[in-house]
Amino acid sequence: MDWTPFSHIVVNLARQIRPGEIAFSGVNSTLAMLACLLAKRAYDFHFTYLNVAGGVEPVPEKIPQSSSDPALVAGSPAIFGNEDFYDLCARGRLDLVFLGCAQVDGLGRTNVSVIGDWNNPKVRLPGGGGAAVMMPTARRVVTWRTEHSPRTLVEKLDFVTAAGNLQAVVTPIAVFQKRDGRLALESRNPQVALAEVTRRTGFRFDSSGARPTAPITARERAALASLDPSGEFEAAVRA
Repeated sequence: MDWTPFSHIVVNLARQIRPGEIAFSGVNSTLAMLACLLAKRAYDFHFTYLNVAGGVEPVPEKIPQSSSDPALVAGSPAIFGNEDFYDLCARGRLDLVFLGCAQVDGLGRTNVSVIGDWNNPKVRLPGGGGAAVMMPTARRVVTWRTEHSPRTLVEKLDFVTAAGNLQAVVTPIAVFQKRDGRLALESRNPQVALAEVTRRTGFRFDSSGARPTAPITARERAALASLDPSGEFEAAVRA
């Protein structure tokens, strides 16, 4: 099966999770939430999943519609408040945190504050939320962009909202991993040439050793279909 923009993002976010980790998905992070649920269904190893809705190892009875859906606390043995997540992260106990962004640069810093000049912005964004606290204290942070373009993957951020331990960026056409302090291309959607990834990326990056993204497995495909049986989430993601 060829990769779609939706499947490439969700599956490759799920592939960032490692056995035994504590992983957290934040607010406005539907794709990361789906990735965590996919990993629970498609992979044999155990990891602990926490989410911003307060769920701890939830077992949703229905497919959550957003990353803050109350369905994400179903079956949880405990309910966490935001202060609990921040405290856990500050103490170095969150292994992997999925945090969204509007812009990301080659150093792995993110902007979720403004587009344009701070004093006269083109767009005023919601702000950092927990990003400025969690990005420096989580062991690893992963972000994603549904749009892979020079205006989202930028050489220079319009505003630095958060910096720290961001290790990976996933898009519909590429997966970047931090290497020697900068984001480097780990893999690309095999339907897209390296030249196109380069053209659509605003920051310079090392592509040595980059390979085509490994094909989606049967278990990943089945888990993804079970999470989006009507294609509702798929339809919302465009390359």
